[in-house]
Amino acid sequence: MRISGLAAATGVPVATLKYYLREGLVPPGAATSRTQADYDDTHVARVRLVRALTESAGLSLAAVRDVLAALDDPPMSRHGQLGAAHHALVAAEGEGMSHEEPGAVDDEVRGRVLELVAERGWCDDPLLVDRLGEQLRAADAAGVAVSDGYLRALAAAADRVAAADLSTVRGEPADALRQVVLGTLLTDPLLVTLRRMAQERASREAAEG
Repeated sequence: MRISGLAAATGVPVATLKYYLREGLVPPGAATSRTQADYDDTHVARVRLVRALTESAGLSLAAVRDVLAALDDPPMSRHGQLGAAHHALVAAEGEGMSHEEPGAVDDEVRGRVLELVAERGWCDDPLLVDRLGEQLRAADAAGVAVSDGYLRALAAAADRVAAADLSTVRGEPADALRQVVLGTLLTDPLLVTLRRMAQERASREAAEG
């Protein structure tokens, strides 16, 4: 198909497609002349992916580029896939946040995070440890107390969500990494909405009790 057909298949304007192509977010088509190229189903899938990341997940094109780089070169091991996914996700989520080097979180907050990590048997990835530390510090600065008991309750819930996440991951490295990255980015909003619905029920039950 020509670029007009790609636009029709994806609902993305030709001008936007040309921008994606210039930025390297979508690979070039097969050249048929100096100014024409043919595109196929792989291009349709890639454009839909970029659109999902920008529109549904709300990522900037710079963050989309980081995510696509991880998806295009997946490690072979399942654990390596998760590590690559987490780094891509943290990069994507970190826009607008402070970008401190691993180890920059103060010792008290970092110690609190590492204690939780050890209790849960989690991996002490410095990138994720410092991200959680930054988030705890931001909550404290805003006057929102995150007690140890509350943090542990959230961690236990996160373990249950993680088990459900991994049950959806397929075997091929590229498919597995795609599922982890996109599944997390696109289902995080579901968790937010489900949490609010559950809070409403808990509040109603507390009032009635």
